[in-house]
Amino acid sequence: MARLLSLFRPCLVLSLACKKKPTLCKMSIDSRARGVFAAAVEAVQPDTVIRKSVERKADAVVIDGHNFTLKHNLHLVGFGKAVLGMAAEAERIVGDHLMTGIISVPCGHLLLKENSRIKVMEGAKHNLPDADAQKAAAEIKQLASELTEKDLLLVLISGGGSALLPAPIPPVSLQEKLDVTRRLAAAGATIQELNTVRRALSFLKGGGLARCAHPAQVIALILSDVIGDPVDLIASGPTVMSEVQPEELLSIFRRYNLSNSLPASVVDILGRPASQETKEESSASRHVLNTVIGSNSLALKCAGLRARELGFRPVVLAPGVCGDVRSVSRLYGLLARFACSQDEPPPEIAAELLKLGPEVGVESWDLCRTMQVLEEGRTEGWGATCLLAGGEPTVELTGTGRGGRNQELALRVGLELRGLEHPPCGPVFLSGGTDGQDGPTEAAGAITDAGLLEEAQAQGMDIENYLTNNDSYTFFTRLSAGQRLLVPGLTCTNVMDVHMLFIPPIPTKIT
Repeated sequence: MARLLSLFRPCLVLSLACKKKPTLCKMSIDSRARGVFAAAVEAVQPDTVIRKSVERKADAVVIDGHNFTLKHNLHLVGFGKAVLGMAAEAERIVGDHLMTGIISVPCGHLLLKENSRIKVMEGAKHNLPDADAQKAAAEIKQLASELTEKDLLLVLISGGGSALLPAPIPPVSLQEKLDVTRRLAAAGATIQELNTVRRALSFLKGGGLARCAHPAQVIALILSDVIGDPVDLIASGPTVMSEVQPEELLSIFRRYNLSNSLPASVVDILGRPASQETKEESSASRHVLNTVIGSNSLALKCAGLRARELGFRPVVLAPGVCGDVRSVSRLYGLLARFACSQDEPPPEIAAELLKLGPEVGVESWDLCRTMQVLEEGRTEGWGATCLLAGGEPTVELTGTGRGGRNQELALRVGLELRGLEHPPCGPVFLSGGTDGQDGPTEAAGAITDAGLLEEAQAQGMDIENYLTNNDSYTFFTRLSAGQRLLVPGLTCTNVMDVHMLFIPPIPTKIT
């Protein structure tokens, strides 16, 4: 392992030697962790990303290097958790060139200014498509269908957009579509697989909205909540022409043992022949500009800047951590043990990390690079480190408790850290959803450390029982009056989750 890591030493030493050491900070690690999370969320606030992406020049706007002339011909639609703020800033920039607008947003959001030309429709309670969201989707479809070649359609898309734009293909009903996706999610399907199914069963997804708007020019500004920022999967790609073949859909259902229990309406969709792209669809795709204006990578970058201000040396592991939450928690536990070892870490730790990487969406290169930096931090005394990552792990539901993937990940990482030093001399882990809501709870996530197990035992709480029942929210609420919960409130944005492993300075042994 030492030989493998040595391959990366020269460039890393050079780059890190050119950077100032972080200043010391008297805040607790818990407080600093919350501050770093807040910086990640702030970086992807909807008004901020719109302002940086849409430039007004007289009677035109410049987006991603393209000029679009404004002649009181702009229409706006949007759907997602961050869309309200995106729409408000977009309307401020384009002014009276905006003719009409409809946005579909989660329940409980504030309204736009009193004289706004944008209609706000609320729906998708608890992040699930419902009749209100379906009504909004129908009005968005109607608006798009009435446009001409002289019009511009600005489409604002963010995380949660899929649930806010439900338009099932007949004969599939909204409830049937919801039941199918819920069963897939409970079986552990990835967000990519869920979006593939939603696309196949929807009229507006998979490029359907762009088809409705043709021949108008469509400009989609996207705040990504999907690993790798694939525009065809974010909100199930309403402005990206794509077709899901029946065979692909069937393979997903078979993978999770659901192919023999599907509604007759879904079976009907599966039995339809694969469609071929028409000339009209080809023309429509040429009149679409899809631009990602914010992502998890941007959030991690700004989190790293804040971490440095608070006394940590930031290291970004990867923006696409995924897979089963058990494997992901093992990854962070191993990294903590690797970083906190006062002696040369046992080679089996590095070997297990490299074996685990592909299961959780982390490339071997990124793991080697990260271990190299952690090893140098330990041996050369560079001080505290903040390891940053993003993504969206999955949880297989086995119980009926309340919680979400971030709280369950924090709970499992706490178990993985047992036996290490407690803070401030030991590591601290934070996992939080950038939308401020982890599952059907008021929390975004939780903070944990090596003292979690002892703290729970002292209060008569059996962690394994809570994990079996997927009841992480109840656990953290009851543990020490909920002090470990991360509760920022709804943030009005969404770029997946942020994971942070804070590693204090490791004392150098004097021999």
